[in-house]
Amino acid sequence: MGLIRVSGRFLGGLGQMIEGHQIQQRLESAGHQLVLAESCTAGLIAATLARTPGMSRCLCGSLVVYQIASKQVWLGLADGVVNESNVVSREVALLMAEGALRQTPQATVSLAITGHLGPGAPTGLDGVAWLGVSFRGGASFAECLQLPETYPAGFESLRAWRQESAVGSALACLLRHLG
Repeated sequence: MGLIRVSGRFLGGLGQMIEGHQIQQRLESAGHQLVLAESCTAGLIAATLARTPGMSRCLCGSLVVYQIASKQVWLGLADGVVNESNVVSREVALLMAEGALRQTPQATVSLAITGHLGPGAPTGLDGVAWLGVSFRGGASFAECLQLPETYPAGFESLRAWRQESAVGSALACLLRHLG
């Protein structure tokens, strides 16, 4: 299921309504500070969360690492990781989440996304994205997304719809892991 905007609400990948203030409340009640590492969403997760007044109390920022070299330099991914695991993989998503935490000392939880939105994605990876969630000093989780193959009227392209869908799914994932 994709992301549908309705009065500032977001329908996540599991069909649940998610609002920025829900994530903000969960972060604040647990004393968490969130940092993002975004590849295929190119900062759209941070922009979506930042629409919520007061989000700056718990959103540290977002590292937009669209290119492999940025992932390596900004997040500390080793040269061999991308070659061994593929840039769109569970391993890379988790390493991106861990790298964002390393780069942001005040953050206690991170959310990372890497994916191929098409067109022109390698065979088997078109519309695939991986999410990584990491808690400082605690557990890490990864989830694979299979993004939509068609887009509804009102979107200029499948790529734009997939990007919006990835944001909704990422927010739903974050909310689940925040408990």
